[in-house]
Amino acid sequence: MSTLTRHLSGAHETIRALGRRVEIPVLGEVAVPPPDKIAYYAGIGVLAALQVIEWPLALVITAGHVLADQHLSGLAKGIGEALETA
Repeated sequence: MSTLTRHLSGAHETIRALGRRVEIPVLGEVAVPPPDKIAYYAGIGVLAALQVIEWPLALVITAGHVLADQHLSGLAKGIGEALETA
């Protein structure tokens, strides 16, 4: 497998992983993060609950990761669109 093929395959898997959605009756369609992100957010919550870190710090860390994920999601969408046109 060539390097280009591996990169394109990895980009396709990233796009598929970021595209999971669940239908919730009251809220509608909601994006579900991958299991590793859920574990990360749960770990931050546990650290805050055990008072290892303060709640405001936990919220800032979580908000930073959410914003970074949104940026990467847009990047993955752009890569997917570029792959479709190629």
